[in-house]
Amino acid sequence: MTARADPIAYPPRGLSRDEAARYIGVGTTKFDELVASGQMPRPKRVGARVIWDRLRLDAAFSDLPELENAPNPLDRMLGTP
Repeated sequence: MTARADPIAYPPRGLSRDEAARYIGVGTTKFDELVASGQMPRPKRVGARVIWDRLRLDAAFSDLPELENAPNPLDRMLGTP
């Protein structure tokens, strides 16, 4: 049996550990550290699978601190201080 293409394009809500780490832009080791420190959410269990909620990852990522005094790339491109 072949899988039928889904006519609705949408991002998955649940992500594996590898997908969740890639989604926020880090490797799995760093992702594990962020989960252990509480900076990233803990996963949910669905049967035997362990999955991360993409919306909770978004919220946790938004709460991460920003670099202080980091140059804004747009300002640099426009030549403004």
